[in-house]
Amino acid sequence: MLTAGLLLLFMFTLAYTMVARRLSSTVVTAPMLFIGFGFLLSRTGWMPQGEAEDILHLTAEVALILLLFFDAAQTDLGALRRRHVWPVRMLLIGLPLAIILGALSAWLLFPGWPVVALALIASILAPTDAALGQAVVTNAIVPMRARRALTVESGLNDGIALLAVLFFASLTAEEMGQNGVDWFLFGLKQLTLGPLVGMATGLIGGAILLQAKKYNLTSDIYEGVGALALAGTAYAGAELMGGNGFIAAFIAGLCFGGVVKSACKFVFEFTESEGQLLTLGAFFLLGLTLVPEAIDALTIEIVTLILVSLFVVRPLAIWISLLGTDASGTTRAFFGWFGPRGLATALFALLVVGQSEHQYSEAILVVAINAVWISAVLHGLSAAPGARWYAAQIAAKGACAEMKPVEVSAKPIVTR
Repeated sequence: MLTAGLLLLFMFTLAYTMVARRLSSTVVTAPMLFIGFGFLLSRTGWMPQGEAEDILHLTAEVALILLLFFDAAQTDLGALRRRHVWPVRMLLIGLPLAIILGALSAWLLFPGWPVVALALIASILAPTDAALGQAVVTNAIVPMRARRALTVESGLNDGIALLAVLFFASLTAEEMGQNGVDWFLFGLKQLTLGPLVGMATGLIGGAILLQAKKYNLTSDIYEGVGALALAGTAYAGAELMGGNGFIAAFIAGLCFGGVVKSACKFVFEFTESEGQLLTLGAFFLLGLTLVPEAIDALTIEIVTLILVSLFVVRPLAIWISLLGTDASGTTRAFFGWFGPRGLATALFALLVVGQSEHQYSEAILVVAINAVWISAVLHGLSAAPGARWYAAQIAAKGACAEMKPVEVSAKPIVTR
């Protein structure tokens, strides 16, 4: 049976690759397809759920390590600081505000939950994945500045949100009194040692790569292998020292990218090839193993929380964060809606369940997984028409500051 299931998966993937470019301009997105195919395959029994869940957890960890590292490595922080007000506002004001508003919304729907658990679920729902609305961020009719703002925000908010997720996860575990462990001290070590190890790894690794290139000691192929190994080194080194490996991978990527800049082509190529395969596999496994159970556990309260997060929390937080900038009301509304919940939301929930199981862990996982597939559908269906509407609105206003390109390096657009 397993062989038959794998055969169907390989054939489905092959078929998708043959029409991927055509589908990119429609309302059908890769996450929608692979989550849906995994869900359908789960009903056949052709792929054992136990084995698939084990693979999912391994895939999720590897995907999170590499995506945090490579997303961060592709961001030009100097240019972002100098010239890109919109993503900075959305990251430093919009993201914390989304967590606060999300926690308040969750409190209204789950009044019996402790405050730290409410803040934890809000933090898990806060990071966005603009590539789930790929027709927005790859559509040339959308002004470049808007596309850059969304991609830079989605590339950086995973790592920033991870800090909040780990902090509230440690407080939640402490409040539940798990195993007599001093979870506050544990969380403090995670949030301090991880960045230190990541910074050292990224800076040293970047410097070594530049020297190796200078003296022609390596090649493009092995630079790529080295970049992958560096992400793993940051993760494992931090874990051995008692820090958080995921934060270390993110900080290492920031520092590595700052040192090598565009010297390592693999940093950008990875997201278009190996990274694409990894994330599509993760979406398939989510649909196969977790989505069926999550759908079965849906309640009115959970659906309401997800819809409020998508339609109210994110839009309101982004609207407020961009007040006082040159972003028009149309742009603020557009950015507020196109904040899909993607792979990071699912991976953070799995991380919380794996590291600190308590009475709210399963409920948090159910909310997160349902948020991912609901967001994939809603944002996928609205991406293409939404992009056309926004481009028409901006064009109707004539040449304005919002249509001028801004020189900020951002990652290539990938579906993750």
